[in-house]
Amino acid sequence: MKQVNKKLLPPLLIVDDERNMRISLSNILTSDGYNVIAVESAEDGLKQLERQDFFMILTDVRLGGMTGMEFLKYVRKRWQHIPVLVITAYATPRQAVDAIKCGAEDYLAKPFEPEELIHAIYRCAEKYSLIKENTAWREQEVYSFTLEQIIGDSPQMQELKKLIEMVAPTDTTVLILGESGTGKELIAGAIHYLSKRKDNNYVRINCAAIPEYLLESELFGHEKGAFTGALKQKPGRVEEADGGTIFLDEIGDMSRSLQAKLLRFLENGTFTRVGGNEELKVDVRLIAATNKDIIEAIRQENFREDLYHRLNVIQFSPPPLRERGNDIILLAEHFLSHYSKVMGKNITGFTQEAKEKLLSHHWPGNVRELRNVVERAVILEDGNLIKKTSLPDFHLEARLRKTPFPVISNDKSLDELVEDFERNIIMTSLEQNKYNLSRAADQLKITRHALRYRINRLGIKVEDDGEEKTEDVK
Repeated sequence: MKQVNKKLLPPLLIVDDERNMRISLSNILTSDGYNVIAVESAEDGLKQLERQDFFMILTDVRLGGMTGMEFLKYVRKRWQHIPVLVITAYATPRQAVDAIKCGAEDYLAKPFEPEELIHAIYRCAEKYSLIKENTAWREQEVYSFTLEQIIGDSPQMQELKKLIEMVAPTDTTVLILGESGTGKELIAGAIHYLSKRKDNNYVRINCAAIPEYLLESELFGHEKGAFTGALKQKPGRVEEADGGTIFLDEIGDMSRSLQAKLLRFLENGTFTRVGGNEELKVDVRLIAATNKDIIEAIRQENFREDLYHRLNVIQFSPPPLRERGNDIILLAEHFLSHYSKVMGKNITGFTQEAKEKLLSHHWPGNVRELRNVVERAVILEDGNLIKKTSLPDFHLEARLRKTPFPVISNDKSLDELVEDFERNIIMTSLEQNKYNLSRAADQLKITRHALRYRINRLGIKVEDDGEEKTEDVK
């Protein structure tokens, strides 16, 4: 457990009708670094709780007026997140059990050692801190996965957003196919938080990040003794997601044996834990994603065709960044605003030359690569606009370019496929030659004028490198 920063905690509330005990407890805890407020009755304690936040409550059982147990029950109804530690000089086993049943975090019998008290208080501080962190994380997670966070005005992105709004309210299974860095996780999160399941758990598993022999246990859980190291029963992530959504990222890396069990789970929501015989059932919506060529994986018998058809009820295919036109600039400006604020810089935009350089790059790493490029530029830039010189030359990135052979699809004609092929070849040559048109033309065995003509025809954004040649188009 990580160290609790006591200075960041709200006060601790002590409720005890004995003056000397209040003073003694306050001195012990104040000297240990806590901010303490002490009152003599439960009624005064409730008034304090109405006024401000406390990270925990320390209360005696026997109080004048409202008893400590009555106070505990009331606190549990109104302030469920605040741990309560109960102390008493008249301890009995029955009283201890009743206190825990009523929601007490712990129970101490007088007299107790100061170290025992400090240890119990620290456990409550840990619990409060974890609850606050989890609440903040969930709030940030909800913000991160709103539809507005999917930035882009290109026709492909507008259609994608419409499809999300149509599919999200249903419980249908979703498959997201696309290159790494195209925003598959954003799509999955937006689907969950626009659905009727949004108030329940959203559980994410990266199938490529978990060893194959542990993935089944992580997904479906295991029974005690199921394998070496299984010292107790462990529920799986599907049980954690009951009533909500589970997102399986990189599902193309899942073994075929586990694919068969996942297929059975998708059919009726039933499963068994590793090492168990009891059939369990949950109500979970499943969203899967992969950056692999799923059809090729099926042909290579690395992915089950029946599982593909079961997952592929609704398919999302976020386009690679290089096909999204001016969305590149919209995203760059979004990241610029974020990193300028984080780094305390007053950078308001990009120069025209910088924009042209961003638009001319192939972006093999897609949006993730663009975010890193903008972060780097903000660090290096000392002016109010990001200049071309603050951007990388993309020489190494050009070597990561995807295969120039176009994927045959039903929505593109032969001419369009040939045009894509030609565009990829020219962009590769430009990047390899650092956008020197003469050297690129020499590499492609055409004139500079012919290359300029093709660049203009294909809509490739590239600034003039200042060279003047008047050769005929080949």
